[in-house]
Amino acid sequence: MGFASTYLEERALFPEIITEAPDKQTGIIVVVPAYNEPGINKLLDSLALCSEPECKIEVIVVVNAPEDADEECIENNKTTIKNIEIWKNENSNCFFRLFAFIAGQPSVNGWGVGLARKTGMDEAVRRFNKISNPGGIILNLDADCLVKQNYFVSVCNELMKKKDRAACSIYFEHPLSGIDFPGNIYKYITLYELHLRYYFQGLAFSGFPYVFHTVGSAIAVKALPYVKAGGMNRRQAGEDFYFIQKLVPAGGYFNLNSTTVYPSPRASNRVPFGTGASIGKFTEENRSTLLTFNMLAFKELRSFFGIAEDIYNCCPEELHECYKSFPPGLKSFVDEKEWTEKMVEIKNNTSGLPSFKKRFFGWFNMFRIVKYLNHVHIEFFEKKPVDISASELLENSGIIFKSKEPVDLLLRYRSMENNI
Repeated sequence: MGFASTYLEERALFPEIITEAPDKQTGIIVVVPAYNEPGINKLLDSLALCSEPECKIEVIVVVNAPEDADEECIENNKTTIKNIEIWKNENSNCFFRLFAFIAGQPSVNGWGVGLARKTGMDEAVRRFNKISNPGGIILNLDADCLVKQNYFVSVCNELMKKKDRAACSIYFEHPLSGIDFPGNIYKYITLYELHLRYYFQGLAFSGFPYVFHTVGSAIAVKALPYVKAGGMNRRQAGEDFYFIQKLVPAGGYFNLNSTTVYPSPRASNRVPFGTGASIGKFTEENRSTLLTFNMLAFKELRSFFGIAEDIYNCCPEELHECYKSFPPGLKSFVDEKEWTEKMVEIKNNTSGLPSFKKRFFGWFNMFRIVKYLNHVHIEFFEKKPVDISASELLENSGIIFKSKEPVDLLLRYRSMENNI
């Protein structure tokens, strides 16, 4: 029995797909969902230009289509496979092994990015299971991405070689200019990425300890932690967010900032939300700005998270007074009786402040934060243009930054994450 045999028997949707045996030195497998992606060769070229790491590498492309895909998309999927085969023949000396197959067996419904990722990631686990490598890395990319030259080396050094690390979010940057897309697309992606990074820094400002981006094309996980988390879900959107929330509580999750994934800024109607859908909505509505969370919401969270130690030191009789000190939006969101009972339960099952905080933030986790933000922006706060909110957060963080231009703000926010 291998480390993943039980998981594969109980959770994998398909039997073995790739019959060719993996090299025993395989340490990284890249999984790429591809739907209507005849131009996937750009990604393959980008991967081939990377520096070769110490381990062997495989790339698995899962070509898939939803049930309602039109004939043009189906034909493009066939073209994708043909283009991949041509690329393989023209790059026979490439350092990674490349596999591609058309998925979408009629026995399984609901094909989309989640199911495609799961199919590829489960196949990667099966291959690592064959060579008894529970520490093998599963990398997620999208077919329209590019990567920095040190992509594989960085993942090898920062994740594979470090026993205490289990998974990570990889630093990313969308292109902000160029000739591949109309000028308005670059404007929209600037606003959208600024929103993502503002949200990231807003959570950090609040004192939340588990701040990570949830971009599906920039996630890496070791095979055993993947199995222990129950594998990737089958959601047709948001699969990345839900998957990461299963990985973080287990520990060893981190932000890998020493390399870069470059996702495409293109519009897409493949999923109901996310980057492509947001850019598509921008284009349709010809918006001039993007509304994001009000800085006051993060201030409320900061006030709440800042009294975690006081909550720990409260006796049950004092919790009522503690609740009365909550800011209005939070008090509206959190029921006093439920909160009091939860705090008593957590305190009764922890031996000290560190373990209390771990359980506390396990309760008020990312799921609850998202629900809180949605709630208060209906009942208490108005959303603001992202450039205004981003400027306010910098000011509240004690950072002097004069420019109000979205692209300048985005570059400043990137530097905050990438330690430039």
